Amino acid sequence: MAEVSVPLAVNGPIIRVEGLKKSFGEITAVDGVSFEVQPGEIFGFLGPNGAGKTTTIKMLCTLLRPTAGKATIDGHDVVTEAAAVRSGIGIVFQDSTLDEYLTAEQNLRYHAMIYHIPRSQREDRIKRMLELVDLADRRSDVVRTFSGGMKRRLEIARSLLHLPRVLFLDEPTIGLDPQTRHYVWEYLREMRRQQSITIFLTTHYMDEAENADRIAIIDYGRIIALDTPAALKRMVGGDLVTLSTADNQRARTEISGRLGVEKVVQADGYLTFEVESGESFIPRLVAALDVPVRTVSVRIPGLDDVFLRLTGKAIRDEDAGSTDRLKSRLRQRGRIRR
Repeated sequence: MAEVSVPLAVNGPIIRVEGLKKSFGEITAVDGVSFEVQPGEIFGFLGPNGAGKTTTIKMLCTLLRPTAGKATIDGHDVVTEAAAVRSGIGIVFQDSTLDEYLTAEQNLRYHAMIYHIPRSQREDRIKRMLELVDLADRRSDVVRTFSGGMKRRLEIARSLLHLPRVLFLDEPTIGLDPQTRHYVWEYLREMRRQQSITIFLTTHYMDEAENADRIAIIDYGRIIALDTPAALKRMVGGDLVTLSTADNQRARTEISGRLGVEKVVQADGYLTFEVESGESFIPRLVAALDVPVRTVSVRIPGLDDVFLRLTGKAIRDEDAGSTDRLKSRLRQRGRIRR
């Protein structure tokens, strides 16, 4: 890959967020979030659809005006210095914004003009960026002939063309197959290494969140945990036992009463709980239950288990859309009826 470099970021956090809030009428989409992101860090916003991830990223990218709170990018306020913020960031949205009737290099050249990249630098920078994402041999091809993964790589190249300090990725691999997602992340890690760029991503994919140096877990517009992936997983503690039975409600009562397990979570037709030495615990479990056990498994905890522990529910690809989740928020506050 071609080497591309940008100036190192200033000392201190490159992103500062203090009490950031966004409301749409009575609906609060982001509810007073605060966090900092360090230069060169990959920072992840993990949460289900409708949790407030995209609304947060739009405020940071100056596409939405906050209702309250403050945010700065590289020292520039996202409200009062929006132009300076936009000149120093790159954005890759969930949906493609490429012109599919133009070639790869024409898309990049148009972006170079918008960001006032000097003419003397444009062609060389376009060439290096296409090499960086392994698309140099497709530079003259029309984008509509590209695969989904190739389009995503071209969007990443375009977002980096003006050498931003911060790259925002909103669900960067949504709709891509697992292998292509893996390749996209190989390019992102390599670009972070070469450019010392800060990456801020939103995702609801657990494996994608593992790429982050730190993760903020967001649900119903609020950050409920923020730490490294390893530290978050240590919150869960021991092994995770997951089982299904002929009567999960009865089994839940028996597990708590007979085996002394304090917290048994019931979700999606399964019971999940933490124990030490899960494999040696299973024979005791089966012997203690009066209901037939259909399936049982033991595994070490992952980020999905952290979310389950914190919220009592699982993140799934078929999560309710933003509108449904916002309505649920209002129901919880007693503002609308079921």
